[in-house]
Amino acid sequence: MSTPELQRRTALGMIVAGTAALTSATPAASANNAQLQPASAPSSPAAVKLKGRINHSVCRWCYNMPLEDLAKNAAAIGLKSVELLNPDEWPVAQKHGLICAVANAVKSNPILKGFNRLENHDAIIKELEERLPLVKAAGIPNQICFSGNRAGQDDKEGLKNCAIGLKRITPLAEKLGVTIIMELLNSKDHTDYQCDHTAWGVELVKQVGSDRFKLLYDIYHMQRMEGDVIGTIRDNMKHIAHFHTGGVPGRNEIDEAQELNYTTICKAIVELGYTGYLGQEFIPTRDPMKSLCEAVMICDV
Repeated sequence: MSTPELQRRTALGMIVAGTAALTSATPAASANNAQLQPASAPSSPAAVKLKGRINHSVCRWCYNMPLEDLAKNAAAIGLKSVELLNPDEWPVAQKHGLICAVANAVKSNPILKGFNRLENHDAIIKELEERLPLVKAAGIPNQICFSGNRAGQDDKEGLKNCAIGLKRITPLAEKLGVTIIMELLNSKDHTDYQCDHTAWGVELVKQVGSDRFKLLYDIYHMQRMEGDVIGTIRDNMKHIAHFHTGGVPGRNEIDEAQELNYTTICKAIVELGYTGYLGQEFIPTRDPMKSLCEAVMICDV
């Protein structure tokens, strides 16, 4: 066994041991029922000090467990954020010394219905005008948004419409210092989603022309759509404000059982000077907190 691998496994064992007092986990019967037994209060932070070059976060939706337990265990592992939370959930993360790196989408902007239709703009803008001051007050850096599905729409028209709508809300985002991020999703899983290629998203960022509008580069989704993950990130880092992970195929653990080398990807991200958050967004197929610990160690370059 190589020295780096031995160090990684030793550190993982220490972290798991450090969280053992916090939770009793049961193996997941499937990707949809991964859950933990109720956790007791933590007595100390993570047993291993992380390197601090990656701001670790985790997406709440992947875990079928109370947010209180997820936040408690995330803090113990050494994460800084639990993300994709609604406003009434933000205090739960804050209670455990965490932030929410990305606020969940407003109700009028689900994945299927977004900025690519002019008729959607008024409702989305109204909700974002109410949401962004709350995001600022809570210390949340990013607010997610979606393009919506094509539904027969030409990509150029969708690009134009998205830019029109986003230009209405970015002045407020600039004033508050909050970044609006549009997620890149693959249109194989999310059939017909329009913002499904990095080039389209980057062109939208350029057309909006605001430092407070950028992309959420989901590594799993973009590997599915176009590959060349590290090259694409290097070429477009200035247009990216947040990252998500996920094992390919299947969006499960990011270990050696899938095709992406997340250690190498994260090294490239760090070398490019990225200082934002990396959100673990995989669906556990086994002990969820052990899988999360392992993912953090893989990415903690």
